[in-house]
Amino acid sequence: MDFEHIPVLLEETITSLNIRPDGIYIDGTAGGGGHSEQIAKRLINGRLLAIDRDPEAVEAATNRLHPFSLAEVVHGNFSDMTALAAGKGITSADGILLDIGVSSHQLDDGERGFSFHKDAPLDMRMSKTGLSAQDVVNGYSEETLASVIYRYGEDKFSRKIASAIVRARESAPIERTLQLAEIISKSVPAAARRDGHPARKTFQALRIEVNGELDCLKKALDDAFELLNVGGVLSVITFHSLEDKIVKDKFNELKTGCTCPSDFPVCVCGKKPRGRVSKPITASNEELEINPRSRSAKLRSVIKLENT
Repeated sequence: MDFEHIPVLLEETITSLNIRPDGIYIDGTAGGGGHSEQIAKRLINGRLLAIDRDPEAVEAATNRLHPFSLAEVVHGNFSDMTALAAGKGITSADGILLDIGVSSHQLDDGERGFSFHKDAPLDMRMSKTGLSAQDVVNGYSEETLASVIYRYGEDKFSRKIASAIVRARESAPIERTLQLAEIISKSVPAAARRDGHPARKTFQALRIEVNGELDCLKKALDDAFELLNVGGVLSVITFHSLEDKIVKDKFNELKTGCTCPSDFPVCVCGKKPRGRVSKPITASNEELEINPRSRSAKLRSVIKLENT
């Protein structure tokens, strides 16, 4: 199996983790193993646990990390990180990485159904199990479909698209990616079709819904920070505004100290900052030339403070 995935913000991410040779690290989204490999190379007597929900990614990362005896790959969802780590005897970590969203391999492998450019079964399941995009498109009510497309795709034509989907499926089930893409394209105004492919936002919304991505991210952020040792780093790479807002809000919460009203003479809440947050990092011009998919990537990091 050929699992191609170019790790984004690679140097910046590895730098942010401040890797110690004897440290314990978790890559919650192993993908093709690009980030994991660079972490493993820097370990002497430390440990790396790499996690992925995609069985193809697990196989690829396992092969890539085979030369590194201190690295191990497990199949699972990063939202179950605490349990997965505990199952391997890990109860704390010095650095944790989350690279959120769909991988290059998942997009490029037409049979996975993530892309609106390639004809394939309407699937989109990262884990290859459970609810599929076909189930959502053919089974959700018009109102629920519109809500999913609006919330997760931020598409102002969500009601038109949902209505068109429901009308189309009355004749026959919607089972293919290009079939759905055509339905979406015909349902929006001509001007919208000139502003990028009109199916992009709906496909994003369906992918997020099928994989429960945002709920998983929220839980993973909470669990990852709790797993960190004092001085440990949580670094997260996001690719669109919905993901980034969740990470930004969580990190702002972690860095916030006293919340008493400004007119209080002394602090009575006792709250102290739990983390120190770094400025977000985006791809350099050099990286954008090599990997255009990095254009929307944003890296945020937080260091766990001693007074937690």
